[in-house]
Formats: sequence, C-alpha cells, structure tokens
Amino acid sequence: MLGALKYGIWVISFLSEVTVVVCIVTRKDFFRYLSLAIYMLCAAAVNCGQYLYLKRYGISSREYYVFYYYTESLLTILMLFVVIQLYSRVFSEMRLSRYIRSAAIALLGVTAFFSYLVVRQNHDHMTDKFVVEVGQNLYFVGVVLTYVLWGAIVRLGEARTRIVQLILALGIYFSATAASYALRNMFPALQPVFLQWVPPLIGTWLPLAWAYTFITVPQEAGITMGRLTNPVNISSGSLSRS
Repeated sequence: MLGALKYGIWVISFLSEVTVVVCIVTRKDFFRYLSLAIYMLCAAAVNCGQYLYLKRYGISSREYYVFYYYTESLLTILMLFVVIQLYSRVFSEMRLSRYIRSAAIALLGVTAFFSYLVVRQNHDHMTDKFVVEVGQNLYFVGVVLTYVLWGAIVRLGEARTRIVQLILALGIYFSATAASYALRNMFPALQPVFLQWVPPLIGTWLPLAWAYTFITVPQEAGITMGRLTNPVNISSGSLSRS
C-alpha cells in the first residue's frame, strides 16, 4: 500500500497535469500548445497506470519496473516534441523552425538507434536494458536541446515570460532526471529507493511549475532577457534611478 506522503505526491502530480490541460483549453491556447497539452494528457494517464501497477505489484516487481521504464521512454519522446514546438515558437520570426524541427527529430532517431546498438549483444535481457538505455539517452538529448533553446532565447533579447518560465522548468526537469539516471547507474543497490522516491518527486515538479505558469502568467506578458541574465545591471539600474 502507498503511504500518505507517496499518495500525496501522486495526487499533486495528477492534479497539476490536469490543471495545465484545463488552462490551455479554457484559454483557447490548445493549438498554440498542442504538443504540451498532449504530453500532459498522456502523463496523467501514465500516472494513473503507474499508481495501479505500484499498488498491485509493488515497487520491486518486474511488472512495475517494465511498465515504468516503457512509459517513461514514451513520455520522453513526447516531451521532445514539446521542445520542438517551443523551438518553432522561438524561431518563428527567424524562419528556422522547419530546419530545427527536422534536425531535432533526426537527433531523436539517431539516439534511439545508438541505444539499440549499445544493448544488441545482450539477447537475454535486451528488452529491459534497451528501455532503460533509451530513457537515459533521451533525457540527455532533452538536456542538450533545452539548454540550446535557452541560449537562443538569451540571444534574442526579448521573449514571452510564459515561454521563458516553461523552458526554465523544462531545463530543471531534464537536468534533475538525467542526474538521477547517473546516480542510479553509480549505485545499483539504491534501485528500490530510486524508483520509490526520486522519479515521483522530479515528475511532480514539471506539471506543478507549468500549472503555476499558465495560471499566473498572461500570454501577452514579456520579459527582457538582459535583466534576467545580468542581475548586476538590474542593481545598477535601480541604484541610478534612486
């Protein structure tokens, strides 16, 4: 059975995912954030599935292990399409969105193929290892794509506040997940603890941060990236005005 804290984490994550979708639909932003809405819907469904598997089979069962990593890999692929759409939004005025979208999809395919080559020698446990390897590599690709996107936003100078916060939350999520995979590989004995606590906590961060963004930040709000990336200038400006 799930404890009160674990159950609370699951409820917060599920409600946050639903809240993001509701905000997108009610504010008529569905097509603007299509891939993000689809990802949140799928994440909510997977969240329910993981809860049922965890409750029925237990944290150390192979059933939960396989279901968790397969669904996480599928969600990560969907997440990369969210990143691709954010690329399209950021670079729409530069007429580079089509090329960036194609390059990102190609990078995703190369990553999956590389993961297969890494584990193809192990026929007995190829399925499980393939799923874990793909998930780890996809999160690494997500980290790279997100930070490249962040660098592009900084160079543009002006950006929508909502887009900035969505990308910041995404960067933290990818970085934390990639780090958790590294810790799992370094300390295999911590596998039960890893599955039980780390992924749910990290997974709760992203929908919670996105829900906060859609609730509090209007679509038309803008931000000057120089103020965000150079706090010294902010302090100097404030002092000079005073």
